[in-house]
Amino acid sequence: MVFSKFGFILLMAAHFAQGDIGSLMLDETMDLEAYQPNRDLPIQNSIETHPRYKCYSCEPPDCADTTAHAHLCQNAIQCWKSRTRDNYGRESVSRGCTTTHEQLPLYCNQNLVTSSNGNGGPKKRHTTGTYNIECCTGDYCNDGNFPELPTLQHPEDVKKLETQTYYLKLAGAILGPIVVLFILLSIGVLFLRRNHHKRLMASRSKHDPETYYSSDEILRATSAGDSTLREYLQHSVTSGSGSGLPLLIQRTLAKQVSLCECIGRGRYGEVWRGTWHGESVAVKIFFSRDEDSWKRETEIYSTVLLRHENILGYIGSDMTSRNSCTQLWLITHYYPLGSLFDHLNRTALTHHQMATICLSIANGLVHLHTEIFGTEGKPAIAHRDLKTKNILVRINGTCVIADFGLAVTHSQTTNRIDVGNTAKVGTKRYMAPEVLDDSINMECFESLRKADIYAIGLMFWEICRRTLSNGIAEDYKVPYYDCVTSDPSFEEMRKVVCGDNYRPSIPNRWVSDTLLSGMSKLMRECWHANSNVRLPALRIKKTLLKLATSDETVKLNYDGEICV
Repeated sequence: MVFSKFGFILLMAAHFAQGDIGSLMLDETMDLEAYQPNRDLPIQNSIETHPRYKCYSCEPPDCADTTAHAHLCQNAIQCWKSRTRDNYGRESVSRGCTTTHEQLPLYCNQNLVTSSNGNGGPKKRHTTGTYNIECCTGDYCNDGNFPELPTLQHPEDVKKLETQTYYLKLAGAILGPIVVLFILLSIGVLFLRRNHHKRLMASRSKHDPETYYSSDEILRATSAGDSTLREYLQHSVTSGSGSGLPLLIQRTLAKQVSLCECIGRGRYGEVWRGTWHGESVAVKIFFSRDEDSWKRETEIYSTVLLRHENILGYIGSDMTSRNSCTQLWLITHYYPLGSLFDHLNRTALTHHQMATICLSIANGLVHLHTEIFGTEGKPAIAHRDLKTKNILVRINGTCVIADFGLAVTHSQTTNRIDVGNTAKVGTKRYMAPEVLDDSINMECFESLRKADIYAIGLMFWEICRRTLSNGIAEDYKVPYYDCVTSDPSFEEMRKVVCGDNYRPSIPNRWVSDTLLSGMSKLMRECWHANSNVRLPALRIKKTLLKLATSDETVKLNYDGEICV
């Protein structure tokens, strides 16, 4: 017994000298085992069941050198070394250890774990390649050569796949920037073409109206309601009214319109030519002090069933701010020939042109003066400011009536006359005698109709003066040019029209011209001092048709209802 204990002490000293603490602890355990009366103590089972080792540890590519071990792994349950091959045939090796029991199923199957001298291990095919892991128990048992992998059966496939991948990457690197550059260039070209198209259309509208209006893709005057921008408006107007865009769209209309040039100025403000959706429109800009006129005109244009071929086409109204000032916009169709006043100043008319202009004005006035009954009917409307400056000429020679700031409506259902809020009166030069002497009955709508008839008679006189007969036409003059100033007062006009009962003079050359002679008789009936003698608008239209059809030089195409 004494010898055994002495031998045990010497054995411990030898182990300490070699620095092998793990072996010392194991031998001590084995030696003490002989002296344990009970072999089932928990400490013995714990030591044998869960031994700990030291292992080499490295990650690729540091593991290529089998003699280089930069890292050590302490307190390991198992050691392992592995070799992996990816889908492209590239191989990599690594060493490591398992320190917890939860990691064991991830690295090694317990049934395949070998001793420190073993070389077995799992060899598996994975979606990302092939790997072989060799697990072992013992200090630094994962030293030495790495496990081998099975030989590639089709190495040419791997090389082919790698080559294809390389060419795909190369093609993407080359074609990608080219495609992006092509898309950017296409966008730039489309943008430039759009701007060029806008400038071209604007240029055509100024220099070649006939060419500009020959295309269906741009604005043009047409029959059956003057459907300029017809495709857009037909999908936008309220049901059946033809009165312009819905209110919601009108509130954002000013943001969509670009002003191009000022084409007129008047007492109410200015008229500009603008572009809307790439096409020309007329923008009437009211001064803020004329808000009542803007409201009234917007209200009249919004009347149900007002849209007509001889009434100015209405698009919408909006209120906007420009240069820190509030502006009231009224957007309508644009006519490059301008007003009848401008047209007569620069052009002498043939019999056909004269008849066309007079008939279109009368046709528009008939539509205004006529009340249409129905669930969505139209009230009768008196213009109250008819003059050549408020008549616009279309490219086909017909005319439209514009400027409804002073208009009055009447409905037989309510028998109420709506005069609006504006306190302004019409143009004094075109005022009827009963308006000048303040004898007109404003409660009678028929009286307002008769005042319009007086004004249309004066316009017929202006038109006929510029009509050629035997190659002669007078210079353009406004009514009463020979007896009042350029801006006459009420007193001047009252004295001439009411006191002197004077009317524009009829040139002698008209007597020898059948059409002009008939027109002179018609205009005398229109401007008669007694309003009850004046003809209604429908009778004027029928008389004009009769005169036009009786003159072979007119050659008017008439379908029985619309005279343009």
